Amino acid sequence: MNPSNQLAEPSRPATEFTLRLSSTHRGARLARTLAVQQLTEWRGVPHDSASAQAVALVTAELASNAITYGRLQGRDFRLTLRLLPEAVRIEVTDTRPERLLPATAPKPCDPVGETGRGLLLVEAYASRWGCAVLDACTKCVWAEVLC
Repeated sequence: MNPSNQLAEPSRPATEFTLRLSSTHRGARLARTLAVQQLTEWRGVPHDSASAQAVALVTAELASNAITYGRLQGRDFRLTLRLLPEAVRIEVTDTRPERLLPATAPKPCDPVGETGRGLLLVEAYASRWGCAVLDACTKCVWAEVLC
């Protein structure tokens, strides 16, 4: 039996990245860092570009919401990034499907308060965003950021 001398067809780069992270502030920071790194690998944009900063901010807000409002003791959250033709879709899945997000970002109650602006930032930086219950145990909050 002669081995084939044909070269294997080069594989296409992955257009999806998924990772489970701990539902802690450290996990949220890691999600933000990995999202920017993945965008840099996919699109070749610098870490300090407007696109990378938008992806970092949206990822940080979605991950922060997952660990603040979607956390169950001992359960992780999942970060999924999908490369779309003109955008990056950021999905954060947590284990609290009964805690749905509002259809629109709420207005901050306290203009000088330190919380309550996360979804406003997501709405400002994402071209589209939403929330979907995946099954009886999980929900996914997603946002698409143009690149």
